[in-house]
Amino acid sequence: MKLLEVIKPLTPGQEELLNTLNNSEYEIVGVFGPTGSGKSLLSLAYGIDAVSDGKYKKLVVVKPMIDVTTGEELTIAKAGPQYIELIKSYITDVLGPFTTWDTIAKYVNEGKLIFVDTHYLKGRTFDDSLIFIDDAQSIKVESLIELLLRVGRNSRLIIAADPIFQTLRSKEASNTSSLLRDVLVGESKAKVVDLGIKDIVRVGAKRGIKLVLEYLMRSRSLSENELKSLEVIRAHAPDADIVTIVDLDEDVKKYELPSEHIPNLLVITKQGHLGRLVGKGGERINAMEKDLNKKIRAVELTLDFTQLIRALHPISWIWKRVKDVDFVGTYLVVKMPTDFLGPFIGQKGSYIRFLDSVIKKLLGVGVKIVPIEEPEEGGKEKSRKSKK
Repeated sequence: MKLLEVIKPLTPGQEELLNTLNNSEYEIVGVFGPTGSGKSLLSLAYGIDAVSDGKYKKLVVVKPMIDVTTGEELTIAKAGPQYIELIKSYITDVLGPFTTWDTIAKYVNEGKLIFVDTHYLKGRTFDDSLIFIDDAQSIKVESLIELLLRVGRNSRLIIAADPIFQTLRSKEASNTSSLLRDVLVGESKAKVVDLGIKDIVRVGAKRGIKLVLEYLMRSRSLSENELKSLEVIRAHAPDADIVTIVDLDEDVKKYELPSEHIPNLLVITKQGHLGRLVGKGGERINAMEKDLNKKIRAVELTLDFTQLIRALHPISWIWKRVKDVDFVGTYLVVKMPTDFLGPFIGQKGSYIRFLDSVIKKLLGVGVKIVPIEEPEEGGKEKSRKSKK
C-alpha cells in the first residue's frame, strides 16, 4: 500500500501541498512553514511512493543534522556511525506511524533511498532523482547553491524550510529560508506553498511556537513610561501574569492617528489571566486607567492573531472582516476582502503602518495585507464591473 493512501492531508494548506507535489509541471516545489505542519511527512511520503512507482530511480534526502546545544552541523566525518543513527531516527520519527524501518531499509539497501551530507557534494550529479532538501533554513547558502548545481536530468527538487521559527528566534526580517522563498516565487516551473500556524497538526509544535512568542515578548526592553505603567498595573492586579506592555502614544502621534479610537497602552497577558487583569466588573482596569490617566486595552497571548488586530486597529468593526491572520514567510499576513482594503489600510497607509510598527516591537516581524475576493452566494467570486 502506498504511503499517501494512508496519510491524508488534514488542513487546506496540506491539501495544497499534496496537489502541488502530484503536479509534475512543477520542477521545483518550495514548502515553507512552521514545524509540525506536515512539510517533511508529506514530502517524504510522496518521494517514497514516487520511487516505488518508478517515477524516479532514487529519492535523495538532504537533511542537516544540527547539535541543538552548540548549533553546529554534524557531518559524517565528525559523527561517524552516529550520523547514520540520526538519519534513521529522523526517518522513523516522521514516517514511523505509517511504515516500518525494515521497509525503509529495503529502499536504502537497493540504492533507491540515499542520504546526502551537504559537506560532500563536489563531483556528484543526481540524475533521474527526486531530491528532497529538508530544514533548508539550517543549510549554508553556499551548500544550497551547490545542491542546486547537482540536480541532473529528469530530476525534481523539493525544498522545505521553516522561515517562521528562524525569524522569531533571530528577530531578523531576513534569513536564508525567506530569501530562498523569494527566489522561488519568481522562478519559472516552480511553485511555493506556504503553510502557517493553522496548518500545524502536532500539539507540541503549537505549544513550542507559543512559548517562543511569549519569550520574545517577555524579553523585549521596556521604555521608562512602559515600566512605570507596568508598576501601576501590577499594583492593581498582582495575580495577573503580564507578558508585556506597549506604549502606543508615540506611534499614534507618528502616524497621525485618531487617538480617541486607540488605547494609550496595550497589555498582553498570559492565556487565562485576562479576567484577573480586568476584574470581575472591570473595576481593576478602571482603577488602572484612572491612576495612569491612560486608556488600556488588553489581550491574551494566543495564536489567534485576529484578536491582536482587533485590539490595535482604529476602526472597531474592521476585525470582523478579516478572513485570516497567519505567518507567511517572515511576515504576519492579514487576508482581507478587497472591498474593505481602504478602511483597513487607512489614509496614506497610516493604519497598516501603525500595525506594522507595533507588531514589529512585539514579534520582530512586519505586517502585510493580502486582498482576497469574497465569494458570492452560490460559490462564485465577485466580479467588478467598470462603470461607463
